[in-house]
Amino acid sequence: MADNTTAVLGTGIMGAGMARNLLTAGMEVRVWNRTREKAEPLAEDGAQVVDSPNQAAEGADFVLTMLSDANTVAEAVGGEMSPLSVLAEDGVWIQTSTVGEEGSDRLAELAAEYGVTYVDAPVLGTKEPAEQGQLIVLASGPEEVREQCQPVFDAIGSNTLWLGSAGVGSRLKLVTNSWIVGLLGVLAETVSLARAVGVDPARFLEAIEGGPLGVPYAQMKGQMMIDEEFPTSFSVDLAQKDADLVLKAARAHDLPLPIAEAINTRFKEAIDEGYGEEDMAAIYEAAKPGSS
Repeated sequence: MADNTTAVLGTGIMGAGMARNLLTAGMEVRVWNRTREKAEPLAEDGAQVVDSPNQAAEGADFVLTMLSDANTVAEAVGGEMSPLSVLAEDGVWIQTSTVGEEGSDRLAELAAEYGVTYVDAPVLGTKEPAEQGQLIVLASGPEEVREQCQPVFDAIGSNTLWLGSAGVGSRLKLVTNSWIVGLLGVLAETVSLARAVGVDPARFLEAIEGGPLGVPYAQMKGQMMIDEEFPTSFSVDLAQKDADLVLKAARAHDLPLPIAEAINTRFKEAIDEGYGEEDMAAIYEAAKPGSS
């Protein structure tokens, strides 16, 4: 399996790291990105950089998509020159982007139109885990391609959960993102409250570290909030998109999520203040003392 060819569509913060780990695993990798300049550095690692999704997927064993949203994925893989139409005979589409419930169903229908096996496999993790091959893969799709896909998942992740039919992975990702959104929003307000009442927020992080109330994520993002420095592992723009997907799914199932709604508003405020491309910890800028 090591000589499999994988077409990686999308080489941004996540996709570039994933492509490099596939190369490290000994696979042939072709990469495409809407902005070719972002893909070019991968040539130094041994990837073939191409000008179209169709070129990337010609005869490939896998096409792996890591793009910003369902519309962007559909645009990349659909159309008259679809990369899905030129995969190897038993080729598989591994869809790792976060696209939500409706988005995953729509992409599964697109795969069916081209007669391609669809594996819905969003991942948990941001820039550093993607670079280190430490993502958690939430895979869902036909059981008969599980073994075929495993070398790809082993290359990009530290753990793969096989969850059942295609779409279950995206639904679990929504549930997980609800937790992440909630944690980040409350953390921002907690740091803000500490400053408002005259407590060093670093003492709060010290108080919870290592105990049942503490999570490593709070230490990492909390320190960014304290420093007000937000090097991007996962942007506010993308976090707000993910919060929207959570809320869209909840509304589809008649479930009110007022806390998620409030935090989504915070993300939008941070974007309005110019923090959209910075790390999602910049939600703090919309919650800190003195902010509107």
